[in-house]
Amino acid sequence: MSSSPSRRILVTGGAGFIGSHVCDALVASGHMVRCMDNLATSRPENISHLEAERTFSFVEADIRSEEDCKAMVNGMEMVVHLAALGSVPRSVQDPLATHATNLTGFLNMLEAGRRAGVRRFIYASSSSVYGDSQDLPKREPQIGRPLSPYAVTKVTNEVYASVYSRLHGMDTLGLRFFNVFGERQDPEGPYAAAIPKFIRAFLRQEAPLIHGDGLQSRDFTYVGNVARVIEQAVAVTDARCTGEVFNVAFGARTTLLELVWLLREELARIDPAIGQVEPVHVAERAGDVRDSLADISKARELLGYEPTIDLRAGLRKALPWYLEHWR
Repeated sequence: MSSSPSRRILVTGGAGFIGSHVCDALVASGHMVRCMDNLATSRPENISHLEAERTFSFVEADIRSEEDCKAMVNGMEMVVHLAALGSVPRSVQDPLATHATNLTGFLNMLEAGRRAGVRRFIYASSSSVYGDSQDLPKREPQIGRPLSPYAVTKVTNEVYASVYSRLHGMDTLGLRFFNVFGERQDPEGPYAAAIPKFIRAFLRQEAPLIHGDGLQSRDFTYVGNVARVIEQAVAVTDARCTGEVFNVAFGARTTLLELVWLLREELARIDPAIGQVEPVHVAERAGDVRDSLADISKARELLGYEPTIDLRAGLRKALPWYLEHWR
């Protein structure tokens, strides 16, 4: 891998939790960034600090619109496609909305990128593609049967990208994110991720709700590690990466109960009363994967990925933001 010259890069979903961190990293690296977002699940304040940057621009647009996609890729060298409707439970409740954004929207962007001749199409996949596979750690060739409509969309995204690489010679590169967390991750709403929901509950001295026995495990990945690997995916020149997918995680396994105790320990430093709050167990959620742990050796070898921020360090980086915004 060699350092990348300045590129013109479209970031879809760029006002979202992960997308805004990616925009930060790409702008800081000297790239020209166009941020595209429909603001359905994103927040304008996530990118407000970038508005003064001459190398950054924001356009409110929707990947479900073919015309918007065509307009947004115009003049761009690369696409970092992060726009999606997240959440396994939401996809179970409303599979048509998930399909419209994650499949139709994905294909709109892929086709618009192909027609515009973009140099590389980097896209977000998900650890949910491993489905009912019992293998640990998770390795890229060995996926299971999907357990939710959300997982179906991510598997299909990978298939479409692979087809476009083989059929059209398009340089696609997929990143399977594992339970990303960090600043700007919204704890509001029924489909919020576990870490921000647990943080909000503790800050309010309310019992965090654990679905099931709490022994299900995840590979929690700090968002700064994710932003870094996307920078590396932009810069990589190794032809072996074309049409491939890569696990993006820390490479460590933590149960939800361990996560809750760690959060309680960290937050009790700020408010000792939080140390007395106990979690409450509720029913398991349909479509959830039981255990998750990534083998990140492929990303390490081909992309130069080396996550430097573990769960505890990532939480210590993120907690001040939650104290400021959600206390």
